[in-house]
Amino acid sequence: MPDYKAPLREIKFVMDELLDMPGHYASIPAFADVATPDMVDAILTEGAKFCEQELAPLNRIGDIEGCTRHDDGSVTTPTGFKEAYAKFVEGGWPSLAHDVEHGGQGLPESLGTVMSEMVGTSNWSWGMYPGLSHGAMNTIALHGTHDQKETYLTKLVSGEWTGTMCLTESHCGSDLGILKTKAEANADGSYAITGSKIFISAGEHDMSGNIVHIVLARLPGAPEGTKGISLFIVPKFLPNEDGTPGERNTLICGSIEHKMGIHGNATCVMNFDGAKGWLIGPENKGLNCMFTFMNTARIGTALQGATASEASFQGALAYAKDRLAMRSLTGPKAPEKAADPIIVHPDVRRMLLTQKAFAEGGRALVYLAAQQNDIVNKGETEEQRKEADELLGFLTPIAKAFLTETGSESANLGMQVFGGHGFIAEWGMEQIVRDTRISTIYEGTTGIQALDLLGRKVLMTQGASLRNFTKMVHKFCQAEEGNEELAALVKPLAEVNKEWGDLTMKIGMTAMKNRDEVGAASVDYLMYSGYAVLGYLWARMAKVAQDALANGTTEEDYYKAKLTTAKFYFARILPRTKAHAATMLAGADSLMDLAEEHFAF
Repeated sequence: MPDYKAPLREIKFVMDELLDMPGHYASIPAFADVATPDMVDAILTEGAKFCEQELAPLNRIGDIEGCTRHDDGSVTTPTGFKEAYAKFVEGGWPSLAHDVEHGGQGLPESLGTVMSEMVGTSNWSWGMYPGLSHGAMNTIALHGTHDQKETYLTKLVSGEWTGTMCLTESHCGSDLGILKTKAEANADGSYAITGSKIFISAGEHDMSGNIVHIVLARLPGAPEGTKGISLFIVPKFLPNEDGTPGERNTLICGSIEHKMGIHGNATCVMNFDGAKGWLIGPENKGLNCMFTFMNTARIGTALQGATASEASFQGALAYAKDRLAMRSLTGPKAPEKAADPIIVHPDVRRMLLTQKAFAEGGRALVYLAAQQNDIVNKGETEEQRKEADELLGFLTPIAKAFLTETGSESANLGMQVFGGHGFIAEWGMEQIVRDTRISTIYEGTTGIQALDLLGRKVLMTQGASLRNFTKMVHKFCQAEEGNEELAALVKPLAEVNKEWGDLTMKIGMTAMKNRDEVGAASVDYLMYSGYAVLGYLWARMAKVAQDALANGTTEEDYYKAKLTTAKFYFARILPRTKAHAATMLAGADSLMDLAEEHFAF
């Protein structure tokens, strides 16, 4: 099993040198006095210890044991999971990035994202338990009543209770407009929730004293489709007046899904049989409120993609340095040994550098999104919050879909570096492949995210959201136009940046005649966008490294490695945009002309 080591130097590079998080925190009054450099360093150091020492050793245990459902519907998590969660709560980690008024520590959301990265890389299945709670907290904080916040939010923030998101039903996945779960009013102002939900991560477990389900359901007489969906808080145990868990609610885990990966997390079928719940937000506006939860989850899933690249890279790199096989094509590199370490072979280096480029570039993208989230939540002016919200909205589908696709690619590359050993469970690489595969599916598949990006975020804004981002890229390229050392990066970045807009216009024109053109082009458009965004971030990282070397540094090797990886990205990864450009312009006919009956064998 790969040993996880928190990449603190890489984390601090992105936070301090690329994104200037210290200056960012100092510029926001809510964070200026709490997110000091000393405090941030202490949190990163202690968080790394917890993840390395407590969570990483449980990763394979969770995969082997899985979760156990008992006859009464209760679920036992794998050995050590419950104890690790108790330490997590004792350390105050659940409350890190939540408001002080609800028992939180008032630290930035972006700092919580960094902690989530370390948790996810060390043990993603375990991390899903507190991860789902995060979205429940944000939903109740934004849409809940004062009493709901006092009853539920304080317990979720402390970590005493955990939360879930209950959307999917057996007959509807992304199309929530056809859900059947119903809510009927009770005399006391509560509602009786009846229906079944599937794929509910952390739906039942033994790690916390109560589980707060955030459930989508339909009221009697509600409009058809998504305009008739309401949102409810439905706890496992009904709270007593003193806030302690009381009577068991009429809901139960019907089964645990038998799934490809993330075995350590209880993915449940949840049956609600007239369970008592309380409305969150206005009637029939539940999907609007749930988007708070879903957007939180999508950034979390984007992070999972980056953590897959990081975890697989760490395992593959250590193995490639140690494994001996064949001799280098240019002559022996370890003549005293029976063969050379496989890291000397060009193809192994291709795989390792691809993983490295996606891991470090993905981290930069997620942290950039998290930085915008800080501003959306706590920015001083409405203009700042609006600008950050628009950028975050544009980046979210790209981050979620692109980073999970590249994370899955990285996981497979890591397994490939190991050769036959990668296919064997004890090495841990195939687990990363299995665990990661779900990330391209849940919280909106790659296809759904692609339609959101191209259809809603770009075409429906007449390209405004895209132009706002490409202007940032254009300004960077203009500023570095005379930088000869970075010319191999800046020139292709500027070309891709211009082509991005041209492609958007062409697709928009064809879509005016046939709306299927949007769906036909969307995934290639999203992947193109992802490579372009990472290209921008890698060019910026190269500039930071160049400046550090020019100014004198004791870490020459570190910054040279950054420059080399950036050059690899532009030479070997960014050219993928050419294939995506050609494919997205190929038109919908090649997809739609084949009659359904001709798909038969």
